[in-house]
Amino acid sequence: MDSGQSYTASGVNIEEAQASLESVKEAIAQTHNENVLGGIGGFGGMFNGSFPGYERPVLVTSIDGVGTKTKVAQLTGDYSGLGHDIVNHCVNDILCQGAKPLFFLDYFGCSQLERSIFNSVVSGAAEACQAVGCALIGGETAEMPGVYHDGEVDIIGSIVGVVDEPHKLPHPPIVAGDRLIGLASNGLHTNGYSLARKVLFNDHGMSARDPLPNDSETTIADALLKPHTCYFNAVYPLLSQGVGIKAIAHITGGGLYDNLPRVLPLNVQAKINRRSWQPLPIFEAIQSLGEIPDADMYRAFNMGIGMVLVVDPDTAEEVIQAINDAGIPAADIGKLQSGPQDVQIV
Repeated sequence: MDSGQSYTASGVNIEEAQASLESVKEAIAQTHNENVLGGIGGFGGMFNGSFPGYERPVLVTSIDGVGTKTKVAQLTGDYSGLGHDIVNHCVNDILCQGAKPLFFLDYFGCSQLERSIFNSVVSGAAEACQAVGCALIGGETAEMPGVYHDGEVDIIGSIVGVVDEPHKLPHPPIVAGDRLIGLASNGLHTNGYSLARKVLFNDHGMSARDPLPNDSETTIADALLKPHTCYFNAVYPLLSQGVGIKAIAHITGGGLYDNLPRVLPLNVQAKINRRSWQPLPIFEAIQSLGEIPDADMYRAFNMGIGMVLVVDPDTAEEVIQAINDAGIPAADIGKLQSGPQDVQIV
């Protein structure tokens, strides 16, 4: 038996990995622009490092994962949104520094490679990259039986973007009286799935195909698998227009309580009116079934607000209108006030 057959017998199929990569090469190539050097297949991705038009270009990077949202995809066999999830999460993260995405790398880990799943995830990532002008420049496919259980996948991504140093965020002064503009999420995005699965599936024995208790037209799977919203195309054009966006917070793990303080000075606190928006039915179902206190819900989940902009009060209405016009529901959800750094949701 040759070494290739021995490796296949151990659970790692190199030929399938190569065939899987071939199946997504066209989708990946469509994300490439004139700054991508060398194409697909090198040991490292190459990107032109010149930034004409930038006074002092600063590279901004982030890395994250989809988490246990992959378990819901496994339950339903629907992996189509996971590539969008990881790209959009990372794009939103660097948008908080005011950065434009340049290139993205993905990691796809599994126990045994299935070409259709791999194709679905990576093609989705390529689509999400293309939507924001970002090159999918490379990635890693790891088939590791014994590390991942049968049927499991793990999806991670890293991104590099650029911002001109004079325009990076947060941009002081951030002061009492500034308004907080909330941008709507479309669901859990990529956080809180361990708690959601425990409440819905483990504690209450529900199926992913069951309708939501408070929304009979939506299944639990539909609500849980909606791809993470990308805010770049709605927000980035405003950053150069002088509309008073001082800071951006991406509401991920830790919710409003933990993420908003990351962009605030120590002498202001955020006062948020939770009646200024209606949490989505999926959050209401999880809270009701799990008997979860408000404070825990607002720390585990985004509760319907996926991003918060800190905005000069004189331009708040202009920003809201522009975001709405770009297709993202936005609303004034509160303000900053003097006091020790804190988030109050009332």
